Amino acid sequence: MRFLLDTEQRAFAQSLDAMLGAAGTPAVVRDWSRGEQARGRALWSRIAEAGVFALAVPEAYEGVGPRPVELAVAFVELGRHAVPGPLVETVAAAALLLDPGPAERFLPALASGGEMVTLAREGSYAVDGDAATLRLALTPDGLRLAPGHGPVRASLDPARRLTRLLPGGELLTPDPPAERALLWARLATAAQALGVGLALLERTVAYVGQRVQFGVPVGSFQAVKHRLADAKIALEFARPLVLGAAVTMSPADVAAAKVSACEAAYTTARAALQLHGAIGYTAEYDLSLWLTKARALRTAWGSADACRTEVLRGHG
Repeated sequence: MRFLLDTEQRAFAQSLDAMLGAAGTPAVVRDWSRGEQARGRALWSRIAEAGVFALAVPEAYEGVGPRPVELAVAFVELGRHAVPGPLVETVAAAALLLDPGPAERFLPALASGGEMVTLAREGSYAVDGDAATLRLALTPDGLRLAPGHGPVRASLDPARRLTRLLPGGELLTPDPPAERALLWARLATAAQALGVGLALLERTVAYVGQRVQFGVPVGSFQAVKHRLADAKIALEFARPLVLGAAVTMSPADVAAAKVSACEAAYTTARAALQLHGAIGYTAEYDLSLWLTKARALRTAWGSADACRTEVLRGHG
């Protein structure tokens, strides 16, 4: 099967690419990593105005969704530009807040960008709990509105600021659809990882075309071509899996897409680091913003082993 975007979906991706490209996201990411959120919140509002979060919210609550294919298209672009913030968590929250009371209370603001949501199981770390305006905790007795957060903990990706949510808080839903939230979170993570991998490949191809050794660009060396070809193949195999999973929204398909996209991004990150040489190891060089994100997304919302188990369960 072929999974091709239609004209409207391609235009949506191009418009997001143009907007994010003009936003200077590397500077926004560095601010966010230091806990300086002003520019990140402004970018969040622009992403919401473009309709990204509304894609996960039903029309009854001022959204335009659920539209998983368009959401996947959007998250590829968010990954390509390394946009910070609890993007995946906000989408997962939209899948949890289905009871009429919480839905009416929170989903319109989530769709409009007025709410920045983080989400975690009780006892685990939440992404960007210090920045979120709405903190949700999955506890044994249901979905709770966490009353606050603990101190920020270091992460593989400095732009993913980890905090523990404080216990207690208002019980919103006694039996939330946790599996549905996991499904949407894995799809968004897979698409984001695909975008990260594409950005790493694009930057590395440009770099090896400019860096010269022995009087010729290093990109002309056969070994370099092979590394880049392997990365390109992995990403191009992942792309139809992500789009296909968005069509079916089958847990097994989404899990397969997450494994493929995250492993492709990680493979590309390793190649990018090696081919950039010493400069690739420096935090001051923008490449690091995508390198660290590729590593962090690899285990977010389920490890490769957990996702492979889901694939076997669905196709066994």
